[in-house]
Amino acid sequence: MEIVEEGPFRFRIPREGGMRVPGVVFATRDLLPAAAGDQALLQVMNVAALPGIVEASYAMPDVHWGYGFPIGGVAATDTAAGGVVSPGGVGFDISCGVRLLAADCDRDRLAPRLRSLMDILGNRTPRGPGRGGVWHLDARQLAEVLVGGARYAVEQGHGVRRDLDRCEDAGVLSGASPEQVSERALERGLGQVGSLGSGNHFLEVQAVDAVYDESAARAMGLRERQVCVMIHCGSRGLGHQICTDHVRVMDRAMSRYGIEVPDRQLACAPTHSDEGRAYFAAMAAAANYARANRQLLTEAARRAFGETAGCGLELVYDISHNLAKAETHDVAGAGLDLCVHRKGATRALPPGHPDLPRDLATVGQPVLIPGTMGTSSYVLAGVPGGGAWHSTCHGAGRVRSRHRAAREVDGRRLRADLEQQNVAVRASSWRGLAEEAPQAYKDVDAVVRAGEGAGLCRRVARLVPLGVVKG
Repeated sequence: MEIVEEGPFRFRIPREGGMRVPGVVFATRDLLPAAAGDQALLQVMNVAALPGIVEASYAMPDVHWGYGFPIGGVAATDTAAGGVVSPGGVGFDISCGVRLLAADCDRDRLAPRLRSLMDILGNRTPRGPGRGGVWHLDARQLAEVLVGGARYAVEQGHGVRRDLDRCEDAGVLSGASPEQVSERALERGLGQVGSLGSGNHFLEVQAVDAVYDESAARAMGLRERQVCVMIHCGSRGLGHQICTDHVRVMDRAMSRYGIEVPDRQLACAPTHSDEGRAYFAAMAAAANYARANRQLLTEAARRAFGETAGCGLELVYDISHNLAKAETHDVAGAGLDLCVHRKGATRALPPGHPDLPRDLATVGQPVLIPGTMGTSSYVLAGVPGGGAWHSTCHGAGRVRSRHRAAREVDGRRLRADLEQQNVAVRASSWRGLAEEAPQAYKDVDAVVRAGEGAGLCRRVARLVPLGVVKG
């Protein structure tokens, strides 16, 4: 394929074949996917063929191969011009996201209690594949979670009102319908509320290592040397099953709408179709499940910190990076109603946006970028004029498959190395730990520099790991 370097941190893939718009990749040469082992750029081209797509098929600096869409892919379709919604543009872990909590103590105060804290967090944080969660629900309560999200969890005593003020969409995505969620999905989700899952999901105790924007950090409640907790997880088996179910439905429906796509993993339907509306309702239910999931893990972490160190935890922000949202954007001077897919990409609203909490209105939306075990994580913020529908990266981005990482890395040795770097590790399995080795990912510092250099976001603070509980 042809790829043209348009300027610093921006590459263009010109239209060819069935592409309706060009591809745009925000990256450096070093961050571009390797052609021999990663088909992410081909996926950028395939997404550009979706009906109703406008402006470009975008890819973030952490882009890598995914299902249908690349992970790090962003695409918007015009809902009034035959625009479609594609479950592959959201992913299997619907509303997977990151939550950051700030403690009222610094790393020096926590240091003598860190090992005990990590033991408690490791013992009390359900993780790994399969069932197991902090909150044991019946079918009626699960339906309430699917509609009410984190708000329902808080109403049931699992949190405080301020948690909702600092959560995207105030903790609940509207339009959810449990009736659009299959029995199999409900069965998979029933025993998993308040659990990390596996893969790259984690609960990490961190410390603020550097502050780049003092006023923004202050508004978010962050300061240097402060202890934080970052939680990365999503909608577990329920979200995975919803994606599986609706990909199958849309694959069968495409011919009825005259839709052809270059990859069946891009199965889609018009946003206003019965299939499109059904997916949105089920996706919103999974998003609410994910937010309740992170809310329950927040409360478990609060109890552990209180018992071990006498510290409290306040929510800085909770944001998803696997969603499709109805948004209005200016396109060529006209306000268009769009369906914006962000898969492995984070919404980054600019200062003054009406969807921001009042106390963050002058700052911009917090964007939470996890690194890998032993590397930095970042807090970013949205900027005026941010491109790609106010979107930016979501993490470091893989460069090695899990299978390859497991072959090349010894989990026991990795844990020993991290312990020597004063990072306390509590893993559910040696193989799972090896799969998430730092060398399996891009350099998160380079990814963040590229996002900032491309004008998608700005740095607020850098955090470093003290201890990690791995899924």
